[in-house]
Amino acid sequence: MTIFLNGEWMPAQDAQISVFDRGFLFADGVYEVIPVYRGKPFHLQQHFTRLSRSLAAIDLDNPLEENKWFDAIEKLIAENGAGNMSIYLQISRGVSSVPRDHQFPEVFTPTFFMASHPIKPLTDNPDKAAIKAILKDDIRWGRCDIKSVSMLGNAMLRQSAVSSGAQEALLMRNGHMTEGAASNLFIVQNGEIMTPPEGPEILSGITRATVLSLAKEFGIQTHEAPLPANTITQADEVWISSSTKGIAPIIQIDDIPIGNGAPGPVWKKMQHAYMALVTQMTSHDE
Repeated sequence: MTIFLNGEWMPAQDAQISVFDRGFLFADGVYEVIPVYRGKPFHLQQHFTRLSRSLAAIDLDNPLEENKWFDAIEKLIAENGAGNMSIYLQISRGVSSVPRDHQFPEVFTPTFFMASHPIKPLTDNPDKAAIKAILKDDIRWGRCDIKSVSMLGNAMLRQSAVSSGAQEALLMRNGHMTEGAASNLFIVQNGEIMTPPEGPEILSGITRATVLSLAKEFGIQTHEAPLPANTITQADEVWISSSTKGIAPIIQIDDIPIGNGAPGPVWKKMQHAYMALVTQMTSHDE
């Protein structure tokens, strides 16, 4: 695997960063995950717009101009097979003259890194797409709108799901649903799509925004409003969305079947539309 580290290209096994990097010591950094299909990034500009918001939120300048990032992404894709993959991009505040101090240093050298990993093709096969979830209290910090590299809370919650025989943890805070441990959350009730509103408690998902846009095109009513946690299992359909998985239907939460225990008709329509959009936007015939 070829990776991109601080402006240099190298095999992954040759990459090194300082043990005093603030990303390592304080999780002082942000990241993005960009899906690539058939060798072409999907919604690349939207991901970089979000990256800019995350960087601004932690008062960190982007060490590269956007066009240089785009050139590097094109090369990274080519170097690693140009198929279906996710691109992981991380920027930390790097190393400062004072090795370990909580306050932001005035003088520092940022660390920026990018690598790719294979991803499975999207599917609208209900049997392959359906997953199970559990409900958990949202133990993460109060700025989930920042795509921070501080992921311990998310990892603990996802591990709770896996240990319970599920694939995702759906999170609740103050009596309302927020999102998944690594996804955004949707429910369907009476043919209408509902999702928690944007704010500091959830990440502004790129796939989430795409789902809402596609629903509008199909004339499906959507609502961005608080979802009471005690009603989640009464929904007709429950989904999660993420950049690497598209839209995944949840058929069971805490051993309670959702709807009839199978992916619903609104999910089928939306996932088919999402996959068609991906194909259209990543076609090499454009």
